[in-house]
Amino acid sequence: MMMAAAVNQSEAQLSTNFYANSCPNALSTIRNSIRTAISRERRMAASLLRLHFHDCFVHGCDASILLDQSPTITSEKTAPPNDKSARGYELIDAAKARLETICPGVVSCADVLAVAAKEASAYVGGPSWAVKLGRRDSTSAFPDETLTDLPFFKADLQTLIDNFGAKGLSPRDMVALSGAHTLGQAQCFTFRDRIYSNGTDNIIDRGFASTRRRRCPAVGGDDALAAMDLVTPNSFDNNYFRNLVQRKGLLETDQVLFSGGSTDSIVMEYSRSPSRFSADFAAAMIRMGDIQPLTGSAGQIRRICGAVNN
Repeated sequence: MMMAAAVNQSEAQLSTNFYANSCPNALSTIRNSIRTAISRERRMAASLLRLHFHDCFVHGCDASILLDQSPTITSEKTAPPNDKSARGYELIDAAKARLETICPGVVSCADVLAVAAKEASAYVGGPSWAVKLGRRDSTSAFPDETLTDLPFFKADLQTLIDNFGAKGLSPRDMVALSGAHTLGQAQCFTFRDRIYSNGTDNIIDRGFASTRRRRCPAVGGDDALAAMDLVTPNSFDNNYFRNLVQRKGLLETDQVLFSGGSTDSIVMEYSRSPSRFSADFAAAMIRMGDIQPLTGSAGQIRRICGAVNN
């Protein structure tokens, strides 16, 4: 309850028109930059959504994930949940650089991340939403918290519910946000156990498992990539949930959402109603963006997203 109260208290300090006077072209500048980047590599849409998620779940939405290694910073970028998998840093840097030319020192990197995630969703057919703004940037990184606060790809359902609940997010929020896995790719080592296991608590469609084994050997090839959604891997839709109903979830944390537990009914609802999923995803993204932002005089507006201001 204390966490939820802290989250709710900070919500009131964010506003959808925060930059209306200080940088009126901020949102269009970010939008143009992000859309251009995704048009070159559509997979970046998934990467930007994930980057915002990995930022917010670690010490709040404060752009700490963007800080590079330095004599005074131990970066989150090389922490195990992010190392060789988190992507899109250079796109945030590019959007921020454009902002610095039109209104230097005004728009935070944390807000750029939040807007980029929304633009990524909208560009590939997903929902859009009014992003609440006014976050400030952290002057520290929190690599140890990546290990405790980010969901582990082998977590069971109750652990996931608890993990999201600690951030003020409901089980419905958790299922909706998991639907971002309708986009993007995963590394072989994250789903190897699932596709090679025949355990009764790890049910998987046999044909799906066989297909996945072609690109993910039982030994080696840890970094080999597979699309999270075989059907429409570059479009934001509800096929992710249809896949779960057919036992074709790629990660264990995907399939556990539809495995005889308390979230089965939500998965079924989303599998039947793309509009309900889209609406709930947008609402959950707004709530996620409310996790412990730095506001007022806390933190700073970093000029370069990878480094604390001198």
